[in-house]
Amino acid sequence: MSGSPRVLLGLAAVAVAFAAADTYVVVLALPDMMAGVGVPVEQLQRAAPIVSGFLLGYVAMLPLIGRIADLRGRVPVLVAALLVFALGSLVTALAYDMPTMVTGRFLQGVGGGGLVPATLALVADLYPAERRGVPLGVVSAVQEIGSVLGPLFGALVLAVADWRTIFAINLAVGLLLAAAIRGATAVEGGAQRAPRPRAFDWPGLLLALVTLAAGILVFTEPSQLMQDLTWGQLFIPVAGDGRWLTPLGLSAIGALVLLVLRCCTAARPLLDLRAWVATVREADVVGALLLALALAGVILAFATADPKIQVFSDQGLWYLLAGALAALAFAVHLRRTPAPLVPTGSLRRTPAWGAMLVSFFVGAALIAALIDIPLFARTTIYPGDQLAAALVLVRFLVALPVGAVVGGYLTRRVPAGVVTAVGMAAAAAAFLWMATWDLDDLHSPLATVPLLLGGLGFGLALAPVNAAVLASTRVEVHGLASAFVVVSRMVGMLVGISALTTVGLRRYYAEQADVPPAREVCGGASRCPEFTHLLRVAGIAQEHTVFIGAAGCAVAAGLLALVLFRSAPTRAVSTGDLLRAAG
Repeated sequence: MSGSPRVLLGLAAVAVAFAAADTYVVVLALPDMMAGVGVPVEQLQRAAPIVSGFLLGYVAMLPLIGRIADLRGRVPVLVAALLVFALGSLVTALAYDMPTMVTGRFLQGVGGGGLVPATLALVADLYPAERRGVPLGVVSAVQEIGSVLGPLFGALVLAVADWRTIFAINLAVGLLLAAAIRGATAVEGGAQRAPRPRAFDWPGLLLALVTLAAGILVFTEPSQLMQDLTWGQLFIPVAGDGRWLTPLGLSAIGALVLLVLRCCTAARPLLDLRAWVATVREADVVGALLLALALAGVILAFATADPKIQVFSDQGLWYLLAGALAALAFAVHLRRTPAPLVPTGSLRRTPAWGAMLVSFFVGAALIAALIDIPLFARTTIYPGDQLAAALVLVRFLVALPVGAVVGGYLTRRVPAGVVTAVGMAAAAAAFLWMATWDLDDLHSPLATVPLLLGGLGFGLALAPVNAAVLASTRVEVHGLASAFVVVSRMVGMLVGISALTTVGLRRYYAEQADVPPAREVCGGASRCPEFTHLLRVAGIAQEHTVFIGAAGCAVAAGLLALVLFRSAPTRAVSTGDLLRAAG
């Protein structure tokens, strides 16, 4: 294999890691982001759309993007995803109210999520089935490294600048990676294709720059220009109210309309919208929208809930009902359309749909570690230090990418189901160990063992799940199949955290009911160390219950993998071939 494919895959992996980091970058920046758009910090529930908007873009559009990657090619989708991610970063950095911020985060989710299936499909294009394990492990590893680097990146930037700088850096890196990937040799199915030279669309570029410059001025409303007697006229609405009804805002809209018309009519436009529209139609945009609505119903039902008091939000039943209706319409649509989003029989093989089921339970177990390990640390040894509690999770996360690479290597020689089952068994054992932790156990160096074991176990399971689905589907649907595996894990995480937290809270309330009133414990005082200790004991009972539930999800994932991945041809020589060779 030449160097160019390796460079291309390396750039794609870096892009995946960077986009994954952006998933977690708002952990520390969220209060400042709320203040930046005029939302009081004490009204934290109003910030839910910032998180759910990103998740909605990341998950709901993945199947469509995966299918487009199958039809149009991996490299064009990687470049387009990075450009959408960069645009979302720009909108988020310039956001002046909640709707613009949610729009920016949604676009970031669409772009960041679109990188994953295209990169996984690219691995399948570049490597035969028996050699995909290690590169798939590397891609999984860098994706998980992003979850470690995201909060650290956010903390580093916030130490020297404000939250908008985070997204300005995202913009620059997204554009640089898009340019680097565009310049690399595109390799699909083992064949090299050099990009065709063509005349540059200077009028299109001019319209794009005018749109960008006018749009930035509308977003930022510089005080020096607004206070100027001449330039200030551009910021006065010509009718009604709102910054987009000003001469400057209307100019930005007009330039955007002209740019779209130019891209739709020019012989060699800056952006070939006609080709992209044709690809989206071929990818079954109606089916994709129905599936997106179904996924959106699930996402909104769980992501907008307060897991401390409810499984899903007050409107959750309506979201789920709308999602169920959309899913039913999607199923009917697939049977009637001649070119459906999911081609007939594409996911029929057991390992193909089995990978989605396994991925769901992996996500349900993984989210318990990501959320409840820091919570346990805050409940016990770090009650007032959120950063120190989060650093406890780093011990788990650093082992995860190591396990991903090891799991990819083992998949070349050991059945995918066995590797997945071993990893999930290790994760289950780690959770059960955590369920025995006492109030002071995190002080012990021995507490690091289950954290490393759990991270290693989850890492082991990532590559074989992806390898199983890619080995059991046609090359024409690798992007779509990879997207469904990612969607399944994300939905598993949403459902898992809500269900496990609700079960844990029932245990907490049961334990709290046995705690005597504070005045009895404290001799008439409203609060004392003895009473606080009893509440902490009830709190760790809740976390223990979550850990036990997560262990059950991990066991389910491992058992399902053993059964469903038996026929996945992920190794260089299958068991059947070895037996036949032995006579």
